Amino acid sequence: MLARAESPPAPPCAAVEAICGREALLDPSGALFLVEERALVVADMHLEKGSAFARRGQMLPPYDTAETLARLATLVARFGPRLIVALGDSLHDRWGAERIGAEARAALAALQAGRDFLWIAGNHDPEPHGLGGACAPGLDIGGVRLRHEPGTGLTSGAGEICGHLHPVARVARRGRALRRRCFVTDGARMVLPAFGAYAGGLEVSAPAIAGLFGRAGFTAHLLGEGRTYRLTSDACF
Repeated sequence: MLARAESPPAPPCAAVEAICGREALLDPSGALFLVEERALVVADMHLEKGSAFARRGQMLPPYDTAETLARLATLVARFGPRLIVALGDSLHDRWGAERIGAEARAALAALQAGRDFLWIAGNHDPEPHGLGGACAPGLDIGGVRLRHEPGTGLTSGAGEICGHLHPVARVARRGRALRRRCFVTDGARMVLPAFGAYAGGLEVSAPAIAGLFGRAGFTAHLLGEGRTYRLTSDACF
């Protein structure tokens, strides 16, 4: 278990949630910060997605890796984490590490300096990739399992923080529908939004997401400009 330490106060833009009693800050960037452990968690960065598409003849601006790592660096400066956890699919494919350039490697090295950095294996990047830090299939923090894909069930008192599903929520506002990336939680399980610049999304009403929470439903925290918006599951579609 990670040692507990003093942590900076919650930024005014971050929502506060509890996951099995552990305080978590939900940042409007899509990152989660576990306060007592000073652990910064992001999911589904999909680094080098632009270059992967370019190899198949679909030209996207090749700036997604730089943008994603710059956003992560901003969060590191804000929260001062002792540990960064990337919850899998950090690379868009298993050859992504070969395409990462020198500037991105230097940015990763700076993010890892003076702290632990853990890459959780994902379905896009199941193997260690030589980008610094450590690699593992998952991490347990005080009864909360950090993993890429949601598990099949949670035992009483257990918790889970995962990614993989790229949740987004649609809500009706002033006669039009808004679609935003979001956190999804019921207090025991937390599904993080994709952090990558080019990542897509799956509606929270889809069975793959809604089915994780059952009849009790869930709370969605939609990412907005400088803040998150808390909605119950029946307000999303």
